[in-house]
Amino acid sequence: MLAVLLGAVLAGITVGPAGIGPGQVINELLGAGLAGRPSTLSSIQQAIIWEIRLPRVALGGLVGGLLSLAGASYQGVFRNPLADPYLLGVAAGGGLGATVVIALVPGAGSSLLPLAAFVGASVAVALTYAVGRSMGGRSAVSLILAGVAVAAFFTAVQTYILQRNADTIRQVYSWILGLLATTGWREVLVLVPYAVVCGAGLVLHRRLLDVMSVGDEEVDSLGISALRVRTTVVVLATLATAAAVAVSGLIGFVGIVIPHTIRLLVGVSYRSLIPISAVAGAAFLILADLAARTVASPAELPIGVITAFVGAPFFMVVLRTSRRYVA
Repeated sequence: MLAVLLGAVLAGITVGPAGIGPGQVINELLGAGLAGRPSTLSSIQQAIIWEIRLPRVALGGLVGGLLSLAGASYQGVFRNPLADPYLLGVAAGGGLGATVVIALVPGAGSSLLPLAAFVGASVAVALTYAVGRSMGGRSAVSLILAGVAVAAFFTAVQTYILQRNADTIRQVYSWILGLLATTGWREVLVLVPYAVVCGAGLVLHRRLLDVMSVGDEEVDSLGISALRVRTTVVVLATLATAAAVAVSGLIGFVGIVIPHTIRLLVGVSYRSLIPISAVAGAAFLILADLAARTVASPAELPIGVITAFVGAPFFMVVLRTSRRYVA
């Protein structure tokens, strides 16, 4: 899977209208970048690689890895194969936060939008958790139902704001459909701390996710608190999703498609599924972004459209094969 990721990275940096070949890219990254040898490329080609394509590939890898990691973790902790990173209202909260900034704070979108999306996603998840607990349930079902209710409420508020500010609809939907446009390394550096903390935390919990598959009562009987494990995993997965949404918009289906594909390849154990899903998710989104900026070149498609083309048919297959779990 690492070879697939490296191939995706090389393709993401190489393909484009600048005419820079794979050999030149490898020589620039390994020779000029790592070994410190003089570059053989022009200053414009160097800027295209180091300031445009490489940050975008890195951002796509981080976002894809986090969304896939969060999806696999949600499916394990809720024992629900249809769970995805947007299950607890993250998408609706992030969308509302972004809509508020775009529609009500004109001129401040680029600076405040990631923060507003992050705050909106975090508030939605906190509200979901509070509502779920108030329903008297510590179960996964009560939390999922609370997430559905919170998402519906946030979506209604977002729709009202859009109706009152119809001139911003195009800009809002452009963000909702997902984008990986970067202005250098700033977005990557913003996301790195969340990727390190959440990625390490979820990987460390992968063995406990295997234990969770036997049921809460059995887990408690082993001296492990199922509530503590579920809370920790949900917080880490939600934080990872909120951070990804804040810098990339809403990119759907990554958390469904990748974990299920990896599950078919390596089995159902989360000890393997969690780390491999993260790597595969990174490769998938880098390739999806490559397709988004080349299929209709010189125009660029929203990356969410590409992931939806792949993810929607896949989700229907998963829904059909998993109906015995959700009936």
